[in-house]
Amino acid sequence: MNAFELVVFIIGVALIFDYINGFHDAANSIATVVSTKVLTPGIAVVWAAVFNFAAAYLLGTGVASTVGSGFVNVHLVTPWVLLAGLMGAIVWDLLTWYLALPTSSSHALIGGYAGAAFAKAGFAGLVAGKWGVTVAFIILSPLIGLVAAYLLMVGVYWTFQRFTPSQMDRHFRRYQLVSAALLSCAHGTNDAQKTMGIITAVLFASGLQKDFHVPAWVIAASAGAIGLGTMSGGWRIVRTMGTRLTRLQPRSGFCAETGAAISILIATGLGLPMSSTHAIAGAIAGVGSIQRTRAVRWHVASGIVTAWILTIPAAAMVSAIVYCVIRLCIPGT
Repeated sequence: MNAFELVVFIIGVALIFDYINGFHDAANSIATVVSTKVLTPGIAVVWAAVFNFAAAYLLGTGVASTVGSGFVNVHLVTPWVLLAGLMGAIVWDLLTWYLALPTSSSHALIGGYAGAAFAKAGFAGLVAGKWGVTVAFIILSPLIGLVAAYLLMVGVYWTFQRFTPSQMDRHFRRYQLVSAALLSCAHGTNDAQKTMGIITAVLFASGLQKDFHVPAWVIAASAGAIGLGTMSGGWRIVRTMGTRLTRLQPRSGFCAETGAAISILIATGLGLPMSSTHAIAGAIAGVGSIQRTRAVRWHVASGIVTAWILTIPAAAMVSAIVYCVIRLCIPGT
């Protein structure tokens, strides 16, 4: 395999990751709207996929630049490092999908990329970059989603205080279409940029680009892959997010989706790779706790949080092993 063929192969693997990201994280975009029975699963995934694709063209490519060069020393990165990083992220995503755990594809990719870079060059392969604020957002993003959704629920109950719950839900069955679209847009614009960052890093590392900028064809390919992945669905995780964490009604589904979208869009505006899983889980907990804290199944939430904590080191370990195997099999990498 010559250098150009290797680059094409890695771009293909990156788009496969983007596709897997789409069906793994599809649950985050549609769990609430499906669990409240506002949309059927089939219509919901198409709805989400359309907005995933369209949103990949919004809000620039700041997240892509962060993913590509904000965690590792891009001057030490080789196509083999990127391939190993992608493989670690894919393995972790598929494992957690099989276990029905709604973990973060974003942090799997970051962890995988960093693990492979560390295996190649030790700590010299990493940069301080945006590690601090990105790790902080593992805690902040669900809290922002929780607080935003909680406050939205307070506002909804105050605004509709003269309505019965059934009258409220008749209105919010329509409003939830808008909030589901907003969440899918937020998810699409942040998540697709991660693959854009990896593909651009491959082009830069191989010398096909002189500087780190995201070409238009990379934006289109990444948007298409995540949209197709979303259309494939992620029903195992839908059940965890949409029904096991707490019971949702259209009014609470609307607030959860809007709160999560606010959290994701804040991170995207800061150029940070953000976990839609963290945001929607926090938002669902926020709308559940407005009734009473026992309305949230905290034992389910604790299992989700454990998976969040493990994601970066687990993906890093898998990628480091993959890179070591590659180096043994192909000397000089």
